[in-house]
Amino acid sequence: MNPRLTLDALEVIDAIDRKGSYAAAAAVLNRVPSAISYTVQKLEQDLGVTLFQKEGRRAVLTAAGQHLVEQGRHLLGAADDLALGTRQIATGWEPRLRIAIDTIVPMQYILPLVAQLHAEQPTIEVRLTSEVLAGTWEALIENRVDLIVGGIGDVPGHKGIRCEPWRQLEHVFVAAAQHPLCQQPQPISLETVQQHRAVIVSDTSRNVSPLSRGLLSQQSALYVPSMAAKIEAHRQGLGVGYVPREQVADDLARGRLRELRLTEPRAAEPIMLGWKIGNRGQALKFVLERLRTQD
Repeated sequence: MNPRLTLDALEVIDAIDRKGSYAAAAAVLNRVPSAISYTVQKLEQDLGVTLFQKEGRRAVLTAAGQHLVEQGRHLLGAADDLALGTRQIATGWEPRLRIAIDTIVPMQYILPLVAQLHAEQPTIEVRLTSEVLAGTWEALIENRVDLIVGGIGDVPGHKGIRCEPWRQLEHVFVAAAQHPLCQQPQPISLETVQQHRAVIVSDTSRNVSPLSRGLLSQQSALYVPSMAAKIEAHRQGLGVGYVPREQVADDLARGRLRELRLTEPRAAEPIMLGWKIGNRGQALKFVLERLRTQD
């Protein structure tokens, strides 16, 4: 008789791999360690393979175990999607909404909508994540999120994705008031800018080619994880570069940053909303309608 895999057993194997030990897996799954050990032993016996080997205090997957975990995570994800989809069909409201927000978008645009959504559906689970450039599109393509806010660049040519322009993003080139570039006559040439370090937000893509904005050929760069970190680096005089004007309006007014004119300024560009066409949930519709009418 063919051995039967259960979702419970796959969840146990996944937890051991993520946490590194049977005891840690037992804690996260709210079980006793002996129950975890029994599940692993029974699964190894049914499959006729060894799934883990000890390395010090850690439980490390064998090659067979690694294969089981990787494929098992697909099954666990599919089971989760099946349960969520079933609930959505029954109520029209998806129980979870995942939104990826590009780091160029201030959270002030998103959090009030989450509050409105929770007022309408208090039990809905909302997951907000931050992405950058190609990583924002990738999160949607790989089904890690249901909606992206602030997609930049060329829209991916993937079937099943719907996109629409949301806002025009106005860029401003800035430097700290004490930065040497502020002493240059304006407009400043790109050749002169190239001699100074740029501050760049790192693309968060995992599996596609990363995008870059604002880095000139052979220009040195400081890479940071978010737009907030980039703006703070500019304030500290660690480099120069473009930032969304609305996010530094106060810095410009107070003189913490200086706006510099370049001979070849960067044009405003649209930032996008994107979602999967197949998602017809009421929560997604609720948020999209309010994003479209936002001031």
